[in-house]
Amino acid sequence: MTSSSPLAILGGKKAVTDDDGDIFQWPIVDKTDEQAILEVLHEASMSGIDISRQFEAEYAQWHGMKYALCHNNGTAALHAAMFGCQVGVGDEIIAPANSYWAAFLPVFSLGGTVVFADVDPDTLTIDPGDVEERITDDTKAIVAVHHGGYPCDMDALMSLAEAYDLKVIEDVSHAHGGLYKGRRVGTIGHVSAMSLMSRKSLAAGEGGILMTNDQRIYQRAVAFGHYVRTHSDITLPELQSYIGLPLGGYKYRMNQFSSAMARTQFARYPQRLAEIQKAMNYFWDLLEDTPGVKAHRPPNDSGSTMGGWYSPTGLYRPEEVGGLANSKFAEAVQAEGAICGVGITFLWHLHPVLNELDIYGDGRPTRIAHTSRDVRQGKGSLPVTESLPERTLRIPWFKRYRPKIIEQYAEAYRKVALHADDLLSAE
Repeated sequence: MTSSSPLAILGGKKAVTDDDGDIFQWPIVDKTDEQAILEVLHEASMSGIDISRQFEAEYAQWHGMKYALCHNNGTAALHAAMFGCQVGVGDEIIAPANSYWAAFLPVFSLGGTVVFADVDPDTLTIDPGDVEERITDDTKAIVAVHHGGYPCDMDALMSLAEAYDLKVIEDVSHAHGGLYKGRRVGTIGHVSAMSLMSRKSLAAGEGGILMTNDQRIYQRAVAFGHYVRTHSDITLPELQSYIGLPLGGYKYRMNQFSSAMARTQFARYPQRLAEIQKAMNYFWDLLEDTPGVKAHRPPNDSGSTMGGWYSPTGLYRPEEVGGLANSKFAEAVQAEGAICGVGITFLWHLHPVLNELDIYGDGRPTRIAHTSRDVRQGKGSLPVTESLPERTLRIPWFKRYRPKIIEQYAEAYRKVALHADDLLSAE
């Protein structure tokens, strides 16, 4: 790649000249998926649990886990995981502020609250050192979000959990099938939860799943929102008296259109996962040593992988390209015909819902309705997280290994990086 032609945004030729084709199409749906869903339709078993149980068994076996529990979405699975860990009134969970709100917001309905910890600037995952600084006697659990597919530092987080008697909830919604030092993510914490919505790397249309090896966490999750299963799945004496009604007042079972699709998609997932990883790693390999952009992925020799790379991110280093703003960089890459956007834009610790809103009519903001202290966090409280909107990019998520088009996309990024001075001069 020479990157010698002028930037397209300044009148030059585009780097991307070929049609993308199906390289971004997802999920891949074929007759197998259609037939599975039609069988559910014709049998009128949408509200059953037999197919969901089959998927749970297959998914748990792949991960080497004892228990898996389907949910109607990933938010419900995370909610149940919190209840399973006995998070309740006045308890605090520690979570990152740069991910989807489902990783923390359900705690409000349990009477608990969230304290946000900062993230590592290279992994974009929760910083164990900052987590430890925020642990109090009220802390009950840590939510480890494998952001963009990058595995959290699970060794450090599990050490903290052991030292302070905490639970670790893994949010694997971005990282289906990823590895942390050779171990599959979702198998390391006390419980894991993940979304299976239609755009995730493992897509079931809409759905979620929880996994654990802890019998108490599993049975509490069943009792919380799966009343149909309490007679068969609940054996703990502490829960048996309440069989028949969902303890959370929720109906969280997965629609079997989704569990049928989950099974057919999962049967092909390892092969598709391998192709996604090959394509995404090729893209970053082509950009090795390009100024301004840095791969968001673990080192090759770490034994860790990015799984399905959902919501892929690029690390942006403006100081390497003359201070060019990432918004201008993204605009120029788009002009080359490639996909690029500015990075993380949500900073939940600054949102009014997390600081001002009295959701349940408690007479004070819900964030501090049941706390022994004011846990709200203003601007400047999470410096790394707050820097991410200017220091990250949204990059293309290749679903297929098509070398020629991937090379053109990489050329678009490299071309803009090497011509940053031209953009700055034009401004």
